[in-house]
Amino acid sequence: MWEFDLNRLPHTPVLVIDEALLDANIAAMAEFAAAKHLTLRPHAKTHKIAQIARKQLAAGSPGLSVATLGEAKYFFDAGVTDLFIAYPVWATHNDADLLTQLATEATLAVGTDSTAAVHQLADVTGEHPGVELMIELNSGHNRSGVFPDQVVPIAQAITERNMTLRGVFTFPGHSYAPDAQNTAAADESETLRAAQRELTAAGFEITVLSGGSSPSATATVDNGVTEIRPGVYVFGDAQQVELGRIGFEDIALTVVTTVVSRHEAHGNAPARIIVDAGSKILATDRAPWATGHGRVLGHPDARITALSEHHGTIIWDDDQLPAIGTRLQVIPNHVCVAVNLVDEV
Repeated sequence: MWEFDLNRLPHTPVLVIDEALLDANIAAMAEFAAAKHLTLRPHAKTHKIAQIARKQLAAGSPGLSVATLGEAKYFFDAGVTDLFIAYPVWATHNDADLLTQLATEATLAVGTDSTAAVHQLADVTGEHPGVELMIELNSGHNRSGVFPDQVVPIAQAITERNMTLRGVFTFPGHSYAPDAQNTAAADESETLRAAQRELTAAGFEITVLSGGSSPSATATVDNGVTEIRPGVYVFGDAQQVELGRIGFEDIALTVVTTVVSRHEAHGNAPARIIVDAGSKILATDRAPWATGHGRVLGHPDARITALSEHHGTIIWDDDQLPAIGTRLQVIPNHVCVAVNLVDEV
């Protein structure tokens, strides 16, 4: 676990991956999915790295989930030929050539939650037969997605435009709260199955019921869900630790940072250190229940209480503040955003 000399790094702050832990996390989720007879279609927006995608495919995943058409192009160019854009896509004519290429040369599914978006996609692609549609459902997160009793008109629009309805999907984002994992997984399952019942009654046959956030994936109810799309599981992050879904020992990505300022308690000011990892690398995502702006690996009582662009303020957990120049490992609250903020790891 993290047997690495931090001082070998030429500069900080920088994102570092422990490949052994990464591989273990990929294997664990693949083994869970196989044991539950679930298709694992990992959400690659977390890492956006072709080498990691290849590891996931080698572990048994048939393809990837992505969030944008740009991500789909990147992974297609890297050799991935089965892609699901798990997002309510509003296509434009600027997207026509790429969508047509993906639909012709790869297996492509696109998310939608409106008849307007279906017709727009059909117009842009010329009703390309290779474009499959997945209808997004609202299973409790109250973001995008329709309710089960609203799916039939969308399915009818897909059929009218000579495109293929593959299935339904949802993101149980309300799993990102303490003690919500099992409830969110149950909501996910019931919503997917309710939509399937509505579609079946209207004469539509679907083959995929897709769900699974990282907190809820391993609680997926075994009663009809066919596919899960977790993303964060490859690295883990402070949110997953504080939700109790993983331990510190499972964290495969950290931000290595350097102590640049050190202050003993004085007056009303607490003992603290300042590190060179700020909001430009750790991001600002902080759930209401989170204890800080990330966690410090190996120092579970330390708290990151404030972030500026290039400063992280850490209230230390003991009488021995680290010396200026000490390198530490910070676990971001939301690893997807941290990865998105850098050009290399």
